Amino acid sequence: MPAIAAPAAPQAIPIGQGKSAAQVPSAASPQRARVVYDSYILGPGDSLQIELLDIPELSGTFSIGPDGTLYLPRLRALYVEGLTVEELRSFLTQQFRTYVKNPELYIRPVGYRPVRIYVGGEVRRPGYYTLTDYQELDGIKSEGKTSIQLGKANEPTAGPNNFGNQANALPNPSSSAGGIYGSRFPTLFDAIRAAQGITPYSNLADIQVTRKQALGAGGGKIRTNLALIDLITRGDESQNIRLFDGDVVSVARSPVVLREQLLKAGQTNLNPQFMSVFVSGRVKQPGSTIVPQGSSLNQALIASGGLQLLRGKVEFVRFTREGELDRRTFSFNPNAPADAPNNPVLAAGDIIRVQDSALSAGITVMNELTAPVLGVYSIYGLYGAFK
Repeated sequence: MPAIAAPAAPQAIPIGQGKSAAQVPSAASPQRARVVYDSYILGPGDSLQIELLDIPELSGTFSIGPDGTLYLPRLRALYVEGLTVEELRSFLTQQFRTYVKNPELYIRPVGYRPVRIYVGGEVRRPGYYTLTDYQELDGIKSEGKTSIQLGKANEPTAGPNNFGNQANALPNPSSSAGGIYGSRFPTLFDAIRAAQGITPYSNLADIQVTRKQALGAGGGKIRTNLALIDLITRGDESQNIRLFDGDVVSVARSPVVLREQLLKAGQTNLNPQFMSVFVSGRVKQPGSTIVPQGSSLNQALIASGGLQLLRGKVEFVRFTREGELDRRTFSFNPNAPADAPNNPVLAAGDIIRVQDSALSAGITVMNELTAPVLGVYSIYGLYGAFK
């Protein structure tokens, strides 16, 4: 979907450029005297503390209903969905002028709706996620509504301009590789983790986030590209932006396996620590095998107890997300480097089958042919013993 920019709004600046020391207001700066909420877009489920100075009967805490309306004394129902807090303040100031001379209005968010986002592209389980309440993400059972634990709403403070002209007016909590639990506002890292992490082909250097823009900035949507790999490799949290309700995250696909990236991600909790593959045939312990993320085929064979003495070629099967079948047959090479054609890096759900050799296949056929005869002979001998 093409990016839609507001005609009169400033151009979106890339994430990561940040502000220089000269741009950051000092402790005594007038900019710190008042918070300006110009990024958070209000919607159903948000709660606001609205104070009309010196008029307590018109003040209080109010919630935005499911239809996007805010019900206030005297003003009754007003449609406010899509406005920022600052836009709402200006709008209500105009509305209250009918009843109050020179109204002075203050608005503070006190409750935030769950963050609903779509995570697509090259992740293990693309889908629509609601990030709220605690749910374990490391297991395969983490399906459907995935969530993080929400704490008490943080007090809004001025923050860096992390998404073009949509300044991050609400707190951008530090969310490093372990920050998914207890964080009030989810980040890009949290969203990918909620989608069960990355695949061997995920390109964390090319992630696209699309976001709704405030109506006062022209509406529509803006888009930015991020390199989350910088967070994993260099600790650059400027790429790990806070996500807003309605954001769409898309992870690009690499044409080749990015094993180094996969290993780096495996050292964090972005991906589940282990994955399951199925190994059968001429191995000592056939069946479902648990291996660490980033493991190769040879490592899975070792985890299955090793190969039988008599064995044939190795058959590797993978079902791709595009509905295609990646099937290869090759000779086992214990010294093959990882991600070689005969030692691929594994993904969850891969199937490995060690075929029979000509000798082991012949023995198997002989056993199948002689088993009925031996069975009949045994029964005849047993019958003769009881005569």
